[in-house]
Amino acid sequence: MLLAIAMAVSLSPESEGAYKQPQLAVNDKMVAVTFGSGQSVQFAASTDGGSTFTKPVQVFPQPGQEGKLPIGRHRGPRIAFSGDWIVISAIVGQKGGGADGDLFSWRSRDSGKTWSKGVRVNDAEGSAREGLHAMAAGGGILFSTWLDLRGKGTKLYGSMSRDGGATWLKNTLVYESPDGTICQCCHPSVKVTAQGEVLAMWRNALGGSRDMYVARSTDGVKFTPAQKQGTGTWPLNACPMDGGDLTFTPEGKLWSAWRRDDRIVLAAPDGKEKIQGGGKDPAMALGKKGPVVAWTDHGLQLLAPGETSPRLLDPAGAFANLAAGSHVYGAWESGKSIRIARLD
Repeated sequence: MLLAIAMAVSLSPESEGAYKQPQLAVNDKMVAVTFGSGQSVQFAASTDGGSTFTKPVQVFPQPGQEGKLPIGRHRGPRIAFSGDWIVISAIVGQKGGGADGDLFSWRSRDSGKTWSKGVRVNDAEGSAREGLHAMAAGGGILFSTWLDLRGKGTKLYGSMSRDGGATWLKNTLVYESPDGTICQCCHPSVKVTAQGEVLAMWRNALGGSRDMYVARSTDGVKFTPAQKQGTGTWPLNACPMDGGDLTFTPEGKLWSAWRRDDRIVLAAPDGKEKIQGGGKDPAMALGKKGPVVAWTDHGLQLLAPGETSPRLLDPAGAFANLAAGSHVYGAWESGKSIRIARLD
């Protein structure tokens, strides 16, 4: 049974401003969350199953490393567990406003109390200035992917780390559209299986449509040809700024959730589609009974396995992120605060 919204933990700023764009990572010891606050990247954690969280710790800026943080519409930090390390990534520029921007990662080995200096991930300076990226870990590797502007048109690039984010390998081209650009401002998604297989998803701009595509890699360098998600298509000559989410079964079978027009679509491993409801900004995690999907539609909607219609989780909720370990957890914006709750 889903927990009531009253059971959610709220993290609220102590002064003016707002906490925005939360992202979760879960393992058997910790529920960890990162989020933006003004021009800073923050971190908080729970070691009691999400009942309580530590006071936020500032990851960025640091002395000698300052800048402007793109935030909003899925721009903001990402987080993953990689071995003994907690790794957070974010895109930072000096000018801001999309004029510049590089992807950096920071790491902590003391449960997030202290953080290393940021390491740049993209090897072409300024190429991550669109501000949209994803990061995930599994099978002993970290993988980041981002919308890249190092050449003509927007492409999807990526990079792998084998040492918990201390260093990143030469950037690799994940995908470029034969039509000259992928969707220019929809965030990508990435997941890494326990075997180290990378699954990257993005919104393409191909043949006059803006549909979701996925490519896989077993080595983090060479990716398979892109595979379209679902059976329908969305003819559109614009960017909806909405990139969806994906997850996978222990066998590596793919589930994906995304927006088409004003509907939320869930695509099963066999490719069949199911309309979840109207809305935007879907997030998803795979629980023990199947995929749990949350999205924004006049508040935060949630649909769990076995339910036939969504329920309103938070009338002020938006921009959810879901993560699964022994349980499924969700974090979302609610007014100026971040709310976090166990969802199963």
